[in-house]
Amino acid sequence: MLRDTPRRAVEFVTNHNRIVVVLMLLLTAGVAGGITKLEMQNSGQVNSDAVGDTEIAQKSDYIQEHYGQEEDGEGSSINTTRSTVYVRSEGANVLSKQSLLESLRYQRDVRDNESVAAALAGENAALGVSNVVGARAAGDRNADLDAQIEALEALSDDEVADLVAATLTEGSQSLQLMPNDYEPGSTTAEGRRMIFTFEAGTATNGLPQPPADAQRALYEGANEYGAAGESGTAADESEAADESETATAAAGVEYFTMGQFASQSYYEQINTDTIELILPAALLFILGVLGFAYRDLADVLVGFVGVVVSVLWMFGILGWLSVPAGMTLIIGPVLVTGLSIDYGLHVFMRYREQRGPDEGVREPMGRALSSVGVAFVLVTITAAVGFLANLTNPFGMIRDLGVGITLGVVSALVVFTTLVPALKVSVDGLLERVGFDRQKTALGHGRYLRPMLGAGVTAAQKAAPLVIVVALVAGAGGAMAWTDIDRQAYQTSSDVAEWKTELPEPLAWEATDDPYHANQQYVTEAYQSTNENRRTTSILVEGDVTDPAALDRVAAGVEDAQTRDAAFERDGRVRVVSVLSVMESTAATDEQFAATLSEADTDGDGVPDRNVEAVYDDLHATAPEQAGQVLERTDGEYRSLRMLVPVEQGLEVDVRAEAMHGIAGTVADDETVTATAVGQATFENAELGQLADGIFRTMLIALGVIAVVLAAVYRLTEGSATLGALTVVPIALVVGLVLGGMYLTGTPITLVTALLMSLIIGLGVDYNIHISDRFAQELDRGHDPVTALRTAVTGTGGALLGSTLTSGGAFATLLLHVSPQIRGFGMLVVLGLSLSFVVSVYAFPSMLLLWSRRVDVAGGGGPPAPPPPPRHGGRLTGRLALDPRWSITCFGPPIAFGSPVASALPPLSVPLSLRPSHRFRFPCRFGPPSTVLTVRLPTQTLRERNSTARTEITAGSRSGGTWFQSLWMRGASMNVTLPWPSAMSKWSLTGNSSPSSTVTSASFGMALFMSLR
Repeated sequence: MLRDTPRRAVEFVTNHNRIVVVLMLLLTAGVAGGITKLEMQNSGQVNSDAVGDTEIAQKSDYIQEHYGQEEDGEGSSINTTRSTVYVRSEGANVLSKQSLLESLRYQRDVRDNESVAAALAGENAALGVSNVVGARAAGDRNADLDAQIEALEALSDDEVADLVAATLTEGSQSLQLMPNDYEPGSTTAEGRRMIFTFEAGTATNGLPQPPADAQRALYEGANEYGAAGESGTAADESEAADESETATAAAGVEYFTMGQFASQSYYEQINTDTIELILPAALLFILGVLGFAYRDLADVLVGFVGVVVSVLWMFGILGWLSVPAGMTLIIGPVLVTGLSIDYGLHVFMRYREQRGPDEGVREPMGRALSSVGVAFVLVTITAAVGFLANLTNPFGMIRDLGVGITLGVVSALVVFTTLVPALKVSVDGLLERVGFDRQKTALGHGRYLRPMLGAGVTAAQKAAPLVIVVALVAGAGGAMAWTDIDRQAYQTSSDVAEWKTELPEPLAWEATDDPYHANQQYVTEAYQSTNENRRTTSILVEGDVTDPAALDRVAAGVEDAQTRDAAFERDGRVRVVSVLSVMESTAATDEQFAATLSEADTDGDGVPDRNVEAVYDDLHATAPEQAGQVLERTDGEYRSLRMLVPVEQGLEVDVRAEAMHGIAGTVADDETVTATAVGQATFENAELGQLADGIFRTMLIALGVIAVVLAAVYRLTEGSATLGALTVVPIALVVGLVLGGMYLTGTPITLVTALLMSLIIGLGVDYNIHISDRFAQELDRGHDPVTALRTAVTGTGGALLGSTLTSGGAFATLLLHVSPQIRGFGMLVVLGLSLSFVVSVYAFPSMLLLWSRRVDVAGGGGPPAPPPPPRHGGRLTGRLALDPRWSITCFGPPIAFGSPVASALPPLSVPLSLRPSHRFRFPCRFGPPSTVLTVRLPTQTLRERNSTARTEITAGSRSGGTWFQSLWMRGASMNVTLPWPSAMSKWSLTGNSSPSSTVTSASFGMALFMSLR
């Protein structure tokens, strides 16, 4: 059988454990060297192919090509980037003459810094209300800072107030520099901002950033001016006469930035808080559960060594192969740690089950590895299939993640089938030599856990069809929630539960005390984004845009925007920029265009209803820059229009996207024009939709391939392809239940959780394979289906429970984090692990039991079928000898090979005292070569039928070779097939039988069946 194939490798690991440990540590050192070559690509970076080919993406490219310069993530051209300095005061007026002068002097001071001066994108690269008002005062829009300062100083406070009122009027672009609640025309305000445009520096997170030295200068200058304002001292003592008045007025005024230097202490404190609050909780939980599962410090430490080495291998191989780490940096260690803990629990628990009372370390570890080895290989193959199915995803970072996790899974397989068992044999051998008892009980065999784990088998016995129906309904119901789960690209809430900040030191969350946190909340609530793509949504209108009906549709869209809550309004009005608004503003300042517009507008509603192309021509000639923002003219032909709708920030992606699509739907007219909403919300919504479709496709591919792989492997190992295919069904149930859990817990589909959805298969397949593989093994040993199920679930289920509690509990501690992104990640992992355990232990047994009835698995229900007639003659004699204390012997009759061989020794009734064990020995002598011996050994307790008799049989030759190693029996019988090489002619069967509860008598029978091959 395929299960016997890796026996030599297993024997090498257990018999040469020290060599294996040394070789694996040396290999680990070499593999881990690749970490130094690891491409530490940030998970937030977007590869060139990470964006799907959605209609929104195509229209976005079209807008960037035909409507001005392409912009980067900060809202400026691709060659420049922006930094913002905020001015805020709770009591003073930041629009006063003194405050405006203070800001101009701040700009002059930071410009004196060589880094700032060299990086600014032009002479007028700093923009603030102070600059606009100063330029008006100087009578020159291009006036430099000195001229602006000189002009403002020459005006009275009232004259400056008049200029402010004339500058910040309705529709003015300067309103972008003011908070959302500012009323146009007001001469007082508590906040404003200045925007500095720099030549793009080194890219970070995929976006160009200002040079670090320039950002530092802005940050330090803001701190100095903020401190001067708070203390009432002048920022520039060289101008004492003027500065004294300015400083007095500026008292209480705060200057701050939001760049990397301002946020540095905040994020450092977040890391510290995470380490102090979450890491100890996670480690304590892991150690606590592992302590409960292992009840042995040495096993905990050996298991942890395997976990660490597996993670090192994953990153080392990624480095040597030059695969970008990306999201693997975050998700990889999490999943590989969970899988490694699971592997370790299975190895150690099966070893404990296999080890007899008076047995050494090597043999039971060899039997344990042989027993779980096929399951480990299947788990690795199927998990790899699930992860590598992500290679079909259109997002490059997801493809890299699939490769990275697959390497981690393979690493865990190698480590936990070589290094960990070899280390376990070495440690246990050493500890036993110095007097420590290393006999431990496997988790799941205790008086409390055994009935809990066996509840699924009991339910299967009583109502398997009902259990399956309930599971299928629950899974289908959860899957139906897919369309109703909230979708967000990133969760950005910064709210922190009060109790987290009130914990005793050092557990309390202190990052919220950092000024950056309060400033971040203030900016988010008070200002629109400086990035036009975030601040506005473009409605691209295509078709016959010179048709008057097209302008009527634009007017209808403008009116629709006024009713949308997702559209940002100032002073009770949503200011949509469109070709109509540009026509209106141009007509207000140019009489010639006003006449052209009036002639084309016969009904006086402001919308031309004739000669539209002539109006466009005149508009382009009069105000080409403004017209180019809303009207596309290519090769003299007008091909599209654009509307810019301001968007209320802070709303969920779905809400904003639905509103913008609604406006586009109002504009669209199938007969004349089409309209597409292109903005951050609609873009992310489309990308999440494509990502969801990609995940759905990936999961179907993964499930299909895994079903084929399991069917093929189970056909080779167990003779049943249907058992392999059945093992996939619970995985699909888990996916559906996880979706339902996300809906009930309010966990949204984000770029992170969507990635993990495609990995749920890799989590769920592990649990089911271990159950079905153990069930098949127990059937092979002659157990009836119910007994085989109970043994599989209570034996393997204990390791699964330990893995679920350890990994799931550790990730549950992520729910303590203040980042909703991390909390969502933790919630999804917890749902995946816990639901995988529940389905495999409580629903899967019912499926297996119905399957066994369907294929008519009889277990130990009767004697095996007689083997085919042998092709050679011969004789077999047998002698059964039990413990000499009982002095009972029985000789089997001679068996002729010339006829079908089927003969049995008479059963023996053996009185048992209250001894913990008894031994038996059965020597056989054979004549012909190529003989196959089949031994049938039924065991039945008479006094207490629920007691567990453990029978271990070892077949060996004179030379000490071992062919079949471990059998476990509980009130049933099993068949053992032993190969018989021609070079060996004398064999014996030896073993131990240890009841786990008091038995007064038992009967043993042994049947011999002989055939020649």
